[in-house]
Amino acid sequence: MRTLNPVEQKESLDLLEKKKGLYFALTAVVFWGLVPLYYLPIDHVPPLEILSHRIIWAAILLVLILFIRKKAHLVIPKPSQIPKLLASSILIAVNWLVFTFAVINDNITETALGYFINPIVSVFLGLVFLKESLGKMQWLAVIIAGLGISLQLLIFGKVPWISLSLAFSFGLYGLIRKTLSIDPIAGLAVETLFALPFALAFIIWSGSLGDLRFGIDQTTDVFLCFGGLVTVFPLLFFTAAVSRLNLTTIGMLQYIAPTISLLIAIFFFLEPFNLERGVAFGFIWIALAIFSLDALRKRNKQENI
Repeated sequence: MRTLNPVEQKESLDLLEKKKGLYFALTAVVFWGLVPLYYLPIDHVPPLEILSHRIIWAAILLVLILFIRKKAHLVIPKPSQIPKLLASSILIAVNWLVFTFAVINDNITETALGYFINPIVSVFLGLVFLKESLGKMQWLAVIIAGLGISLQLLIFGKVPWISLSLAFSFGLYGLIRKTLSIDPIAGLAVETLFALPFALAFIIWSGSLGDLRFGIDQTTDVFLCFGGLVTVFPLLFFTAAVSRLNLTTIGMLQYIAPTISLLIAIFFFLEPFNLERGVAFGFIWIALAIFSLDALRKRNKQENI
């Protein structure tokens, strides 16, 4: 058997790391796509209580992971980072709350639309806040996505507020995190710890009023506690993938999650996919196709230089 030379060994290791990254990324995005199913056993629980449990158990799990990784010191952010982490904490909490409200109220299709819109929103936010320049194809994608939303308003008299709330809250969250030099796990730990006092206060207040669903049956308790795992598990795999794959590949793979959620909404929860939603999705899919093809073209151009 021929021994590989140093260059071939490096290429073989790089290929292995890319394969690992692909498996990590696929695990994360498929898990995110299946998340609506998690809410089935707890759809009788108020969204704010679900959010509170998600924050509490995620904070515990994240701090435990940091202790195991001997990075517990990272939960103490630099003073200059605190304002941005407070803002990102609010944004991710809003995102989780809107998502929970939507799923419990049979609007999974709207959540899928929101995460399809997100890449376009992120490009738009980069233009507004980071003064990033957009190419012609990116401008076309943004305009087409905007037309889809505008037509919903003009023809059907309805703004897809759930989709827009999810897209902009997550887009702004990503924008803030992009400007922060902090470990992804530690960053989320700090964000959940900032929100922890409010989550605990809500649980205590609801318990004093006798409105708490936690404790009514074992199934509800178990699934509410699993909220931390639902939050942290895909993030661990996703961060492992990001360090092994290029951003274009990561971006393409992220479309898998809303696609799975959309299929679950239509075929499992039997949510209607009417003309109103068809128009919005049609424009967004065209915009994403343009956006994705442009990203692939740019990556291929860079590789050939």
